[in-house]
Amino acid sequence: MGHMGAQAPQGPQPLPGIAHVVAVGSGKGGVGKTTIAVNLAVALGKLGYRVGLLDADIYGPNVPMMLGQTRQPSIVDGDRIGPLLAHGVKFISVGLISPGDKPMVMRGPMLHQIIRQFLQQVAWGELDFLIVDLPPGTGDVVISLVQTVPLTGAIVVSTPSDVSLQDARKAIEMFGQVKVEVIGIVENMSHFTCPHCQQVIDIFSSGGAERLAQQYGLEFLGSVELDPEIRSGGDRGLPVTLAGEESVIAKPFFEMARKVADRAVQIAGAGEQILEIS
Repeated sequence: MGHMGAQAPQGPQPLPGIAHVVAVGSGKGGVGKTTIAVNLAVALGKLGYRVGLLDADIYGPNVPMMLGQTRQPSIVDGDRIGPLLAHGVKFISVGLISPGDKPMVMRGPMLHQIIRQFLQQVAWGELDFLIVDLPPGTGDVVISLVQTVPLTGAIVVSTPSDVSLQDARKAIEMFGQVKVEVIGIVENMSHFTCPHCQQVIDIFSSGGAERLAQQYGLEFLGSVELDPEIRSGGDRGLPVTLAGEESVIAKPFFEMARKVADRAVQIAGAGEQILEIS
């Protein structure tokens, strides 16, 4: 085993043609991380960026459903995987390759292999942003992924519930340990507007994620309300962001996309300066 590892190049290898790789993570499942990743990707595309989305969530690869495309990817140039294209976003998902509804039961090394293959064998072409939808949690899959691909930064998604915020903290600290900059925090399912009386109801109590961002000195990327349209858009493969920036419901995703793009460029610029000094 030892000698095999020795041949592998150390550290993350940059992906040719891809300017920024941004991971979307969460401390726990069920916070709508994939909904955020998909709508963020579509929003970036609508803002004119070239966008790819890598669904690395092996436990619940929902990106194909949310983007409305489930066919098998094609093989191009002999051995490369051609990403699917939906709503202006090139994407690839573990869900396209694992058959049907069988859950992917996998151990770390096997998983590492699949993720590595996705990163290195997919014919992404030139991209401004590759968004990576991480598995939930802070386990070895996430850490292995972070060690395989050079990330510009990560976004942490939380709901306002105390449990979720507690887990978001763990995610922030994990990214810190593996030296990945946290671009910011998104509060998902933050409040609910009653369709009948328009009253805003804080189901989980709101504002927690914003306070968390302040505690860590991180950017708050915005809150997305709990809205049945967001869910049904995902279920139908038509993300709400397709409605464009004028749409009240899509607006937070565009604001988020702008902040992420600005921050990513800043981080990348800072990284380049450090290299020049040495």
